[in-house]
Amino acid sequence: MVEMDCKKKIEELLLLAVEKNASDIHLKADRCPVFRIFRKLTFLEDHGVLSYEDVRSIAFVIMTAEQQEKFLEKKEIDFSYAFKKKARFRVNVFFERGRVSCALRRIPSKILSLEELNLPPILHNFTSALQGFLLITGPSSHGKSTTLASMIDEINHTRSTNIITIEDPIEYIFKGDKSIIQQREVYHDTLSFAEALRSSFRQDPDVVMVGEMRDPITISTAITAAETGHLVFATLHTNSASQTIHRVVDSFPPNQQGQIRSQLSSSLLGVVSQRLIPGVDGGLVPACEVMIKNSAVANLIRENKIHEIPLVIETSSEQGMISINRALANLVKLNKITLESALNYSSNSIELKSLIKR
Repeated sequence: MVEMDCKKKIEELLLLAVEKNASDIHLKADRCPVFRIFRKLTFLEDHGVLSYEDVRSIAFVIMTAEQQEKFLEKKEIDFSYAFKKKARFRVNVFFERGRVSCALRRIPSKILSLEELNLPPILHNFTSALQGFLLITGPSSHGKSTTLASMIDEINHTRSTNIITIEDPIEYIFKGDKSIIQQREVYHDTLSFAEALRSSFRQDPDVVMVGEMRDPITISTAITAAETGHLVFATLHTNSASQTIHRVVDSFPPNQQGQIRSQLSSSLLGVVSQRLIPGVDGGLVPACEVMIKNSAVANLIRENKIHEIPLVIETSSEQGMISINRALANLVKLNKITLESALNYSSNSIELKSLIKR
């Protein structure tokens, strides 16, 4: 394809993705374009098979010269792409068997509220905190960034704060309201999450959002930021609150783990672990495990009895905590998801069935 044809082709696909509410676009040599719609892959056979040259040309037409150079050097690249005023996409371009492939994740242009996202009302409590450390966790593609954006935007509209976000790449674009919001993109505005986080201490922040905690230095600095009077939000790819604590602690050498547990026990606000589950009426429905740090949770973290945290979550519903099984059971009772779907996301099917019968 010539450059003009490539531009037309990608814009045609991006517009169609918006119209069909696709979450992802996959472009691969020798296959037709593929959309992911409500977790299912849809093959766009009427758009024809893409050649290696087609995919490479499409990828290069949406990259800047600097991004092209970096891609050829590193063999893969993440960046965001704004499609007119209709949507933004998080793009990953990579080599596969020596050929260029692309994965594009659609980022909605509007930041939805927690109510519009059908998330638990208890999450409002975290946005009103003045300091502490909150982790939004879950598997890839289960809405962590969307939840995080909603909470940051709530602070933006309700409090006068200086918010600094550190992202790779920038996804949602915030418009400052009562708050100042400064969005920094890794590799474009800063060299790393850790460097940007350290620098944020000199930028008078009230709230810091770390798109992803990738290394012990970033984790340690985020915890320190929370200890020193800042409200820190971050994400991790973990499946539960207890697994999240284990992941954070285990990322450090054994001789440092006691100190990290002590810091977490004092600075942690909570962990929200979420899943997006196919709904009965189509679409995706969120199910959230919510752990709020109380004295019992703090003691378990400090004493390295993290495996007992699920019991505290299950027995502390009056404090706003929600176990994943309780969340799933409620969704089944409300006929928002099927029992089969709930069982697929439950780690204890016997308990889940018992909760549904109550």
